[in-house]
Amino acid sequence: MERDILKALEAWKTSENRKPLVLRGARQVGKTWCLKEFGRRSFETCAYLRLEDNAAAAALFEGSLDPQRLILGIAALTNTEIQPEKTLIVLDEVQAVPRALTALKYFCEDAPEYCIAVAGSLLGVAMHAGVSFPVGKVDFLDLYPMSFTEFLEATGEEAAVQFIRQHNTDMISVFAEQLTDALRRYYYVGGMPEAVESFRLRGDFAAVRSIQKSILAGYEGDFSKHISGALSERCRLVWDSLPHQLAKENKRFVYGAVREGARAREFEEAIQVLVDSGLVLKVPRISKPGLPLAAYSDPQAFKLYLLDVGLLGALTGLDSSTILEGSSLFTEFKGVMAEQYVCQQLVSECELVPYYWSAEKSSGEVDFVVQLQTNVLPIEVKAETNLKAKSLRSFCERYGIDTAVRLSLAGLQDQGWVRNIPLYAVPLIEPSPAQPPALHTA
Repeated sequence: MERDILKALEAWKTSENRKPLVLRGARQVGKTWCLKEFGRRSFETCAYLRLEDNAAAAALFEGSLDPQRLILGIAALTNTEIQPEKTLIVLDEVQAVPRALTALKYFCEDAPEYCIAVAGSLLGVAMHAGVSFPVGKVDFLDLYPMSFTEFLEATGEEAAVQFIRQHNTDMISVFAEQLTDALRRYYYVGGMPEAVESFRLRGDFAAVRSIQKSILAGYEGDFSKHISGALSERCRLVWDSLPHQLAKENKRFVYGAVREGARAREFEEAIQVLVDSGLVLKVPRISKPGLPLAAYSDPQAFKLYLLDVGLLGALTGLDSSTILEGSSLFTEFKGVMAEQYVCQQLVSECELVPYYWSAEKSSGEVDFVVQLQTNVLPIEVKAETNLKAKSLRSFCERYGIDTAVRLSLAGLQDQGWVRNIPLYAVPLIEPSPAQPPALHTA
């Protein structure tokens, strides 16, 4: 299967100011496969070294962090001749050996001619735990579950993908029925690569659900394996509460829904662990649509979405028969599947940071608000073809915003103040075709 991040990895390789690369993402989103595939396609050799439960690798990083010494050791452990620019060095599960992270500083300063990339599912947790991190000496890329367009490409809908990415609205309309059917399948299968690959090969929804349950069990196992006892239990309580939290009319995270009488101070750290692990997407509330949006965010009010729409369905026990019932799937949980899907695409496909807005003393709410360059764009999500958007119009009139987007199953429409964009064409919210994921330097 093709992943968009491979283009970003190629751009990293040829960058003039290339630094060691940190690839972040939750377990099972495909980090290891992407780095190995990148090594296969773009280098003569790839020296892959997994650090978790590897005593020899841990011993290597206990000594001097001189890059030449480490290169000799990695070459021996991987049985690979390592050459500048010709070999990709991959250190996987790097958080298991904290000094390997520290070593990236010395690769940046003393051996920039070597291409070295590291990955780790719990890097964010490790960083918050006080690991010495080479600030300013690494580049970052984030990997998420497969986006809807990646899913389309993997399942043989390459033509439709090109129309979406080229913003070819005429042909998108021609493919509307086909794309709607594919969206239903994506709501169930989601974007976890193993689930997508199984569906691509077999078309078996039961096998997909089995894989998703296995992934969820692995995540829950991580809570107890990598996190201290009390914190682990709080992580599990937050995780288990998410379907209920999202099924509410007001999807703002409520601590009392985790455990009766719960307070923020009890669960703030657990939520941060889930965010740092890439398992949840945190969407803060903004008090008003000022620029930059981050300056107007309310740290006490937020929504939490899962990393993947398919995993949300598995966590809630959504039956595969809903796939055969047409639009009923899209009204499940009062549209939560549609909102989860949109949040996921805004982050992974569009590389946007989503917020939401709600009025202080009324029920008015805008599902998502994003910043596009110097503009604020409010986004309303409709699970079906209902085009009523009272809160969205009120928000635009209140703050003098002249352009908004409604995402629904209706076709492309332009009503002046609001554009209706089909749910299957989320990238059209951007003014031009999306670019490959961007590098971030720390």
